[in-house]
Amino acid sequence: MAKIRITGGEWRSRLIQVADAEGLRPTPDRVRETLFNWLGQDLAGLSCLDLFAGSGILGIEAASRGAAHVTLVEKNRRAFEQLRCNAELFASSRLEPICCDALKFAPAAARRFDIVFLDPPYHKGWLGAVAPLLDGWTAPGARLYAEAEQRLERLGAWQVTKQGQAGQVFYHLLERD
Repeated sequence: MAKIRITGGEWRSRLIQVADAEGLRPTPDRVRETLFNWLGQDLAGLSCLDLFAGSGILGIEAASRGAAHVTLVEKNRRAFEQLRCNAELFASSRLEPICCDALKFAPAAARRFDIVFLDPPYHKGWLGAVAPLLDGWTAPGARLYAEAEQRLERLGAWQVTKQGQAGQVFYHLLERD
């Protein structure tokens, strides 16, 4: 079983295990460092959604940097069980793992997210499928982070403001028009 390290915040340098599950490809350290430079290192008070959580590294990184709440949604049972174990390692009420299909996820009525991480399996159309749901899940001024197999210009009503590429991975920061 592979391990990846948390790159910043209170849990910096701690390792989490990654389940051997089809399509699971944790965001590399270098890309995560860029992402949190874009978002800011201090996410204190923010609510985050890691929709295709996989290993949970994006959401756990956000919690490590002070996010008040991180919902981690993962459908694959093997990946979810490891994600749950990883969340338990930190004994933090800020991490909420949920085993659920991304398109069936329904946040608590009052919960809106300031940051949404979207790193779905490639070549399955997931980004386009979740785009219509984002407005119902996000707070005013929210930002999205999306990884894709190709460069994006927008996702529904969300416009790319920053982007990069690492190998075959295109990564993007988006804001609402």
